[in-house]
Amino acid sequence: MYIYLNDKIIPASDAKISVFDHGFLYGDGIYETLRAYDGVMFMLDEHIRRLYRSASFIKLKIPKSAAEIKSAIYKTLKANSLKNAYVRLTISRGAGKIGLDPALCEKPTFVIVTNEFKDYPASFYKKGVTLIIPSVRRNLKEALNPQIKSLNFLNNILAKIESKKKKAYEALMLNSKGHLAEGAICNVFFVTPPSRGGALCTPSLDCGILDGITRNIVIELAKKNGIAVNEGKFTSADLSRASEVFITNTTMEVMPVRKVDSTRFKVGAVTKLLQEAYEEEVKKYLARQV
Repeated sequence: MYIYLNDKIIPASDAKISVFDHGFLYGDGIYETLRAYDGVMFMLDEHIRRLYRSASFIKLKIPKSAAEIKSAIYKTLKANSLKNAYVRLTISRGAGKIGLDPALCEKPTFVIVTNEFKDYPASFYKKGVTLIIPSVRRNLKEALNPQIKSLNFLNNILAKIESKKKKAYEALMLNSKGHLAEGAICNVFFVTPPSRGGALCTPSLDCGILDGITRNIVIELAKKNGIAVNEGKFTSADLSRASEVFITNTTMEVMPVRKVDSTRFKVGAVTKLLQEAYEEEVKKYLARQV
């Protein structure tokens, strides 16, 4: 396995960073998770734009241009002979003296890790996964802007610990006001019953969530297929009355949910339609890159 570290591709065994790196010491850095399909990075421009946005929010200067980042990603895929891959791009503030001042770090640390993508179990997509609503609340957006994909993941990790303790696949967090926010690693959608309009609902950005790239694609696909979309403020009670629930992120795409706490759901028609529409969207994207 080979890693891209700063400006070089090196064996994973040689990929080391300083114990004084502020990403390690303070979680001072940003990242993006990407997916490669048949040798093509999906939505690469969108991920890079979001990376630069995250960097701008924390006043971090990315040491490469967008073109250089793209080249580095593809070089790393090639070095590892990968076509279908999970790609993690991480940029930390870099090594420096102990202290919170970013000026203590002279140069950011730039890392690309690629791994072979292994499909999720087919049963996840056929029967759905289980979620819990944990006691851990999502960080206040006024305290930490959720539009920053930062290396500080402790809030999400605490939620994950709670979900594992309850033998659930994922934790769906509420915000400080009790509104649905997002999962530890995903965005959430639910469908209201036909008697309540049959709309596709998802927490709005005002709820303190990341504007996931997959989330945005799903919203557009729903609208194209004549499904009403409601981005708003919802409670766990709203979710419990749903006819369908699913979660999304870059690697899992559209994954159905069969249970949230003690409430069960069926994998419904809207979820299946959007799963198929997303697969088609990926195929169209790949065809345009040829």
